[in-house]
Amino acid sequence: MTWIMVDIEADGPIPGDYSMVCFGAIVVEPALDRTFYGQLRPISDKWVPEALAVSGFDREATMGFPDPHETIAAFAAWVVKVGGKGPRFVSDNNGFDWQFVNWYLHHFLGKNPFGFSSTNLGSLYKGLAKNAFVSFKHLRKTKHTHHPVDDARGNAEAMLTMAADLGLKIRFEE
Repeated sequence: MTWIMVDIEADGPIPGDYSMVCFGAIVVEPALDRTFYGQLRPISDKWVPEALAVSGFDREATMGFPDPHETIAAFAAWVVKVGGKGPRFVSDNNGFDWQFVNWYLHHFLGKNPFGFSSTNLGSLYKGLAKNAFVSFKHLRKTKHTHHPVDDARGNAEAMLTMAADLGLKIRFEE
């Protein structure tokens, strides 16, 4: 199986009414050298300026981003290429990230190469620590910049540290 760490930036709280403006993904493996970055033109006239500001883009810039169908199709092809027999979606806040990625994949392609499940990195750490009130974020090496590839990389580093130092059992590609 292949774990793929994903991070997204959006201009609002939910997909469909609002838009995912960019996202990044990285294969969770020691090399951390297989990445994907995509930008997407907004699909809605609605947007929350404060939410969009987190991404570092303004509305005018996002309106010039590529067609979302093309970006999502390229991402799905990349997931299939790097994902082996069972790509696994994992993210820091999968309640947010998964809802956008899943919605976009189904909306534009009619299917999701990850299937119907996702994994929350924070929950994995809480289980390892046996403490529902701890955070894994101190395990990141890459600074959290809100560029989705940087953020996915930092989260992948944390997951690899959980495996190396804390006993998290993960397998790399079957």
